[in-house]
Amino acid sequence: MFSFVQYRPLGLITQNILCLKLTLSRPVAFAQIWKSWLSSCSLVGNKNIILMGPPGAGKTTVGRIVGQKLGCPVIDIDDDVLETTWNMSVSGKLQDVGNEQFLEEEGKALLRFSASGSVISLTGSNPMHAAGMQHMKKNGIVVYLDVPTAVIMSRLESMKVDRIVGQSPGLSLKDILQFRKQFYKRWYDIRVLCGGDIAAEVVAEKVLDAVKRYQNSELETFVSTRSSKCERSTGKISHKYFSDVVTEGLAPDGGLFVPERGLPKFTAGEWQLLIEATYTERAQVILEKCIHPADIPASKLAEIIGTAYGENFTCPKIAPVRHLVGNQFLLELFHGPTASFKDFALQMMPHIFAYCIPRSCNYLVLVATSGDTGSAVLDGFSRLHDTDKQRIAVINFFPEDGVSPIQKSQMICCQKENAWSIGVKSDFDFCQTAIKQIFTNSDYTGFLTVEYGTALAAANSINWARLLPQIVYHASAYLDLVHQGIIPFGSPVDVCIPTGNFGNILAALYAKMMGIPIRKCICASNENNVLTDFIQTGVYDLRGRKLIPTFSPAVDILKSSNLERYLHLIANEDGQLVTQFYSQLENQGHFQLQNDLLEKLQQDLVAGWCSEEDCLAAIHSVYSTTGYILDTHTAVAKVVADRLQDRTCPIIISSTAHYSKFAPAILRALRIAEINQNPLSQLHLLSSYSPLPPVHWGLLETLKKKGNEDHQVCDADMSVLMSHIETLIQNHFM
Repeated sequence: MFSFVQYRPLGLITQNILCLKLTLSRPVAFAQIWKSWLSSCSLVGNKNIILMGPPGAGKTTVGRIVGQKLGCPVIDIDDDVLETTWNMSVSGKLQDVGNEQFLEEEGKALLRFSASGSVISLTGSNPMHAAGMQHMKKNGIVVYLDVPTAVIMSRLESMKVDRIVGQSPGLSLKDILQFRKQFYKRWYDIRVLCGGDIAAEVVAEKVLDAVKRYQNSELETFVSTRSSKCERSTGKISHKYFSDVVTEGLAPDGGLFVPERGLPKFTAGEWQLLIEATYTERAQVILEKCIHPADIPASKLAEIIGTAYGENFTCPKIAPVRHLVGNQFLLELFHGPTASFKDFALQMMPHIFAYCIPRSCNYLVLVATSGDTGSAVLDGFSRLHDTDKQRIAVINFFPEDGVSPIQKSQMICCQKENAWSIGVKSDFDFCQTAIKQIFTNSDYTGFLTVEYGTALAAANSINWARLLPQIVYHASAYLDLVHQGIIPFGSPVDVCIPTGNFGNILAALYAKMMGIPIRKCICASNENNVLTDFIQTGVYDLRGRKLIPTFSPAVDILKSSNLERYLHLIANEDGQLVTQFYSQLENQGHFQLQNDLLEKLQQDLVAGWCSEEDCLAAIHSVYSTTGYILDTHTAVAKVVADRLQDRTCPIIISSTAHYSKFAPAILRALRIAEINQNPLSQLHLLSSYSPLPPVHWGLLETLKKKGNEDHQVCDADMSVLMSHIETLIQNHFM
């Protein structure tokens, strides 16, 4: 029972077993070995821990430490397999047969190799042989020791290594190391970030922690913001995993899902390893920590990220940071296909959703929009594979007279065979509340499931999969400032975000919790300034308030859904208190925070608001001095940032949409008298001014399309909305 491996001719393994036999007569030592063996078995069972990475990553040293800690055999492929099989050194074999034949011979040796319950250190070139790696993965957890190329170069230089497998004349060592990364990324189950000065013992602990996480997906559960600690501790509510919350969207009790144990933390050293990384590389690393591989494996996540942020974005940097004036920087979030920050989540979320949902049911995704979400949802879900579009459809509800003309044209033009827009004769708050009520109407949702085999899902920012991608761009913006030499890592920044539904600013707060040095999050409101009042006073009061249509419609919101997640956080996860707040808001139109909660809130947040006149004046002023055109939402944030920043650190202003979407307001701000009512003509007029940035080409192309220019319009009545939903289900799925 103590035999861990089937691959016999390994001296190190024989020594381990011999050691075990020699200690059986000593009770204390035996107990220690037994405990160590049980620890190993409980962690990996018969599985192997397989360490993968470039030469110089420290696989052999780390493997020995991990094996010692687990009390299990350690196998080095170079020393214990290849050289034993070949009866010659690895370097000699490479010199003898050349690169291509060496990789083939190395792969054959892997295919003949078998082990279980061991720690195995691969060679740097093993991952380049597909059949060999597939064989290894059958009984192993592959851990990628991700070490920066510059660090590997330095280590190899100190080891006097100037050539590795696969390197041909004219190809530098750096080039082959970069080339190999694609193979490492193809095979790993877990990534461990390793800096240049990190000790092998620390890396070994990180490997063990990562394997424990991989083996224990039940630890990464989600709870409702309205569930009590008592309910959770006594098991009265069932555990939800990432796949569940993506599929369900809203919790059954009307609350929002949040991670039960909070978000993962990155060390300063781990963040610094991402300074040189691309946006997609940063997204991969951050999201791997937030999504358990049992829900989405690393290889599938990489595929989703590559699809989301590939050719769909017009800027290769995806979310570039641009200097504006003084210590103000713009985070440009409008380079996606529908020209708003919503694209960052909604180019990714449909693919996550399609992967997570069961194959046995059709899904209708409901979304409410105050402007930008609608076209982003329609575009994102219309890009699914045809087989997925047959089982996933989306309905977008928007206030018929509460969005800009270009936004409406965009939503209508983005309708596809599985994606429709419905205008509602009301405001966004009605649309959002209606969707929440539909989700919590068990009779209605049950009827749809039984009668039509169709379940409902949400794509608003109440869905956890909408928030995660937004964390990435806030972290990336900070790392870009460090990369540009504006600040050293660790120096604080402020962020200023035009805020309506509280999702974008919540993502910034989450980035702060994960270790990004954000000092203050500045909440910028327009004349619908309920959030400003709340942050300043602790009183959320809707009594007597009516929604005011403004030039910045995406933040024309009075009921901020994602605020609930933040309140749950600062209330120490007291779901009963959160339930009390929202019950009081629903029944009485207001609630008030206790002083201690208000103090916590004001440590993270400050707030201000901007009038319509000041918004237009800011657009004109910035264009006059810099030639840059802000959209109306960014202008709101710029005005508030000017008033509230103390100028002791840089401030990153989220530019959440392209100005092209709000052409009439922009033309008015630039004091252009004659404005044609045709949206396409408005964009051509703006383009004639050679603005910075240029008019959004994707928006121009969308408006040029001669597609479906019709859309349905309905009254603000729950029964009417439900009837529309049922009709569209019948038309698409039946």
